[in-house]
Amino acid sequence: MQTDTPENTDSVFSGLNERQREAVEATEGQVRLVAGAGSGKTRVLVHRFAHLVNNLGIDPANILCMTFTNKAAQEMRTRIATMVGAGSVNDFVCTIHGFCVKVLRRDIYRLGFPANFTILDEADTEQLAKQVLELHGLDRTKKEVRQLSREVAQFKYAVCPKYIERYMLPDSPRFTNTAAMKPAESFIHYQTLNYCLDFDDLILFTLHLFARFEDVRQYWQQTLNYVMIDEAQDCNGSDWKIARIITALYRNLFVVGDPDQAIYEWRGARPGEFIDWQADATIVLPQNYRSTPEILAVANSVISHNRRRIPKELFTRNPSGTRPVHIHCSDETREARAIVREIERLHRDGSAYGKMAILYRASYMSRGLEQELLRRSIPYTIWGGVRFFERKEIKDALAYLRLIARNDNLSFARIVNTPSRRFGNTSLGKIRDYSRQENIPCYEALKLHIEEWKGTRAYKPLQEFISLIETARAEMLTTSVSELLNKVLKESGLTRMLREDTETERLENVEELLSSVRHYESRRDPDEISLPVYLQDIAMYTNADHRPEGDCVRLMTIHQSKGLEFDHVMVCGLSEGVFPSHRSLRERRMEALEEERRLMYVAVTRARRTLCLTESEGYNVQSSTDKYPSRFLAEIADGLLLHEGKLDPSLWEGSRMLARAIDAETGITSAATSGGEAGDGGNQEALRPGQRVAHQYFGIGTVVDVERGGLKARVRFGDDAASERSLLTRVLRPLP
Repeated sequence: MQTDTPENTDSVFSGLNERQREAVEATEGQVRLVAGAGSGKTRVLVHRFAHLVNNLGIDPANILCMTFTNKAAQEMRTRIATMVGAGSVNDFVCTIHGFCVKVLRRDIYRLGFPANFTILDEADTEQLAKQVLELHGLDRTKKEVRQLSREVAQFKYAVCPKYIERYMLPDSPRFTNTAAMKPAESFIHYQTLNYCLDFDDLILFTLHLFARFEDVRQYWQQTLNYVMIDEAQDCNGSDWKIARIITALYRNLFVVGDPDQAIYEWRGARPGEFIDWQADATIVLPQNYRSTPEILAVANSVISHNRRRIPKELFTRNPSGTRPVHIHCSDETREARAIVREIERLHRDGSAYGKMAILYRASYMSRGLEQELLRRSIPYTIWGGVRFFERKEIKDALAYLRLIARNDNLSFARIVNTPSRRFGNTSLGKIRDYSRQENIPCYEALKLHIEEWKGTRAYKPLQEFISLIETARAEMLTTSVSELLNKVLKESGLTRMLREDTETERLENVEELLSSVRHYESRRDPDEISLPVYLQDIAMYTNADHRPEGDCVRLMTIHQSKGLEFDHVMVCGLSEGVFPSHRSLRERRMEALEEERRLMYVAVTRARRTLCLTESEGYNVQSSTDKYPSRFLAEIADGLLLHEGKLDPSLWEGSRMLARAIDAETGITSAATSGGEAGDGGNQEALRPGQRVAHQYFGIGTVVDVERGGLKARVRFGDDAASERSLLTRVLRPLP
């Protein structure tokens, strides 16, 4: 990877390649920089800033450089300071929200707000949401708090685009009838009373000031001679509006991005704005400083199937490395073991655990990996997340099983009001008092004293709770653990509660738990399995001595890996319906398919030295089908991957048929599934009877007949009919 060192201020072009220098020198007009993964885009931004200051004599106070995170902004400020001097770097190297704060601090008084208005962080927003829910007599659960926060955001952006004038200005009519307000309106009303803005308000108030006060707009247009925006493919519509407004006078806007790494469209990003932007000049950075040529070949092969992009092909002058590996396994347990074996091999060869990462499409997929890593005593950490067995929904489900197996007071306290049964802390305290006084478990105390809640809203739910536990205990010796868990999930209301939660990964997590129990049962003698035995076995994972500090393998979703890089990357769970996600395709169709493919591209380009892609057979709970290899594996051109594991050709056919079924259900017309087969990139030469062909295992043969519109061919490899094979044409190489 290209690195930066302090430069002489007269040499801002030192260390730049030809395209990077072209971008640094392109200071005037509207310029679009298409920066491929690992191509040194931050280096370009830093050197361009230095060029504007050192060589062109532009005052840093007239340069705005915006990015998306405070961490990225701080890194950029530090690197700029090494080239232009710390005294020349100002606060206009910031996030988009940070810039909006500067606008509002100066002029928000025009809207009746004080300059020292409060900015709500996540904790503040949650606390305010709880106050509003209490005011309306609604539950204050985390689920309801998150739902209200989403409703407020939707209200501000879509339902009521003039919410500032209607609710947040001193003369707004919102004060006339507060009793009739909806929760989202009450939230905004509370904000106004306390002069506080959330992160959406920072953007929208800035746009409102620009629209309403011409002198405010002109001040910033005249002040900002040059504007640069990093990660522009992740800008939403409002971000682009701000960029257009503040650059309307000088038109010096430099946007940097990579549409092939646009993976946040589902939350409002507008990569199409970047792609369709009519720039005065477009510069492409195709040289990658991160990965080996072999890894880039895989990345280029996958992303070439997207239609909505700016064409580019990454290349590198880095030395060649090993060919990326595709490992096929017969089940998820063997897939996890294959990954861990690869980690052990790399570690034996001298690679630190901290240089390795395992990436997956959804967080529930960490479960099998965690268990195998713990079993092999390999240190790991869940990057930006929570270990599988520490997730709330998993602990809730297991607590039900523990209470069924034995009178566990901790489990009782955890689930007696999960889902809500109107049984709060006061009631729980009363049960604990009975438990101590009568020397019995809390659950037994509830059974004995249940009539005390007669006439309350808690009475019926508590009766149903007791009935569920008693019935499950009676069935414990004759019912499998998976059936008991399935019963608990449904009859307790946990499944319904999680299904109503917009954070779909929580439901996926409990589905994965149920799937793991079934797998646990399938690998053991039925006579040796019982609920207590399962709970004892699972305790080694839930109570493992886990110290992630120091040198450890990183586990994370692909979304969390954006912006990171590792020597060794393993991407697991490459099954159709999992990756690409069936749920995403169902919700957003063709846009989702292209974004899923961009996710695959991001995953591949995180790797510096080695890349391992894995998938397995079995049953996919998410799509309720058998598992087949992902279409993304099928899109990688022949010869780019080293294949390991016995993969029957029928699985590729199953993959293709499942992809077609998913696309038909979701209304997608995909070039990836309508024209090509696995491994041929969609360019398989048409075969004809009598043609000689080569097969990797069967040798040289002659085509007897072509079937199913060219998708399959019957080939004779010997002298008689017994040597004939009906094969997918993608595995045959035509001979001259």
